[in-house]
Amino acid sequence: MRNAQVTRNTLETQISASINLDGTGKADLASGIGFLDHMLDQIARHGMMDIAVHAKGDLHIDAHHTVEDIGIALGQAFAKAIGDKKGIVRYGHSYVPLDEALSRVALDISGRPGLEFGVEFSRARIGDFDVDLIHEFFQGFVNHALVTLHIDNLRGNNAHHQAETIFKAFGRALRMAVADDPRMAGIMPSTKGAL
Repeated sequence: MRNAQVTRNTLETQISASINLDGTGKADLASGIGFLDHMLDQIARHGMMDIAVHAKGDLHIDAHHTVEDIGIALGQAFAKAIGDKKGIVRYGHSYVPLDEALSRVALDISGRPGLEFGVEFSRARIGDFDVDLIHEFFQGFVNHALVTLHIDNLRGNNAHHQAETIFKAFGRALRMAVADDPRMAGIMPSTKGAL
């Protein structure tokens, strides 16, 4: 089983995060931010991985530190769980629609952090959640998971739908990329011999 748990404690946040890449889509979430929990649940469910996040952050200021640090902690847990990367598919992609919204995610478990974020939300807030924090979550994740991630919202006029398609597509792309490739068993999926 490819799983890992990390604890990240700073003066701004205290976070425990775990991930099981070979799970069944279960989520145990208590970030203090309802909308973020809803989005993390999409990653778990559509990525078929078990994710647990328990966080206490300085929400009396705003949600920025908590969201970013959860991305960092999940990225760290992912990097530990994926191990040496031998035998994985490595690349993943997904298109996900939800009513009028459509998003595309492509990623490479490359060992190189990179985020291209092509999203223009139809409004600045979803309830009391600042949509700018979605970028911060993914930036924190890629920096510590060491993946290259391209996210594009191709259409949508409902910000909740836009966000949900992004997180669902991310989960499905991640599921594809971490899958075992039986033709590459024990082989590093790179001509360099290292990722």
